[in-house]
Amino acid sequence: MSLSLNVRRSTLLPHKAPLTEKNLSDQTGKVFIVTGGSSGLGKELVNILYQRNAKVYIAARSKSKTNEVIEELTKSHPSSTGELIFLSLQLDDLTTIKSSAQEFLSKETRLDVLWNNAGVMVPPQGSKTKQGYELQIGVNNLGHFLFTWFLRSTLEATAQIAPKNSVRVIWVSSSAADGAPHPAIDFDNMDYHREEGIWSKYSRRKAGNVIHSSEFARRTQGSGIVSIKLMASHPNNGAYTELFAGLSPTITEKDNGGWVSPFGKTEPARKDLLDPELGRTYWEWSEAQISPYL
Repeated sequence: MSLSLNVRRSTLLPHKAPLTEKNLSDQTGKVFIVTGGSSGLGKELVNILYQRNAKVYIAARSKSKTNEVIEELTKSHPSSTGELIFLSLQLDDLTTIKSSAQEFLSKETRLDVLWNNAGVMVPPQGSKTKQGYELQIGVNNLGHFLFTWFLRSTLEATAQIAPKNSVRVIWVSSSAADGAPHPAIDFDNMDYHREEGIWSKYSRRKAGNVIHSSEFARRTQGSGIVSIKLMASHPNNGAYTELFAGLSPTITEKDNGGWVSPFGKTEPARKDLLDPELGRTYWEWSEAQISPYL
């Protein structure tokens, strides 16, 4: 195993944001979910979406914290006709995710874009989920995998009535995916019985986001859903990367499974992470892990 030292040019010199709150079109009638939308990148993205009259479900752990964010944003944009709604989501406990998805589905029949934005970054060694998975595997990969699983049929149904290429699933990765070890997924050490460094673990999970996005694109091909992975960055401008991936009209079916670099430009992802056999194997491993919670 070796860590890659590759550094993507756009990590150091981001592209100018082609889509911001200044030129984003009116989002009236659209329904979005942003996981981890109560802080950081997620909060900044929600702020932009709400300004343009979207209905946004903020999927997060803390109701009180999220309600404070909702109050702040509604006061900041009194002319918005959008709506901000708290959706309880605990990605570190797979037993709770079905009820979170069902809560959303009990209120909505459409979902235009799902931003899988939440994540854990280099927690203390030994941190685990409620099911005993290493915390970053559980939250960054398995939690979002299961949440997306429950929402897939609604995304597909929305794609039949929404403008072409507008229904999307966005998987937030980072530059760490480029630096993940080779191979990026060690299927013989998913429980880390052989200890690894904290950055190795983190980069593997960011690579996992890339792999899930690519395989989701393959498995939903022809459904009308566009699956995009992206490199996150600084919260303020980084939200523009997420905005571009989720709402830019220049993203089409040809970009399905593609990668977006800051602050809004399609680029190739690391080649080995796009391997269909790796995608199939990681998908099937993930399916096996979530099967008790379906």
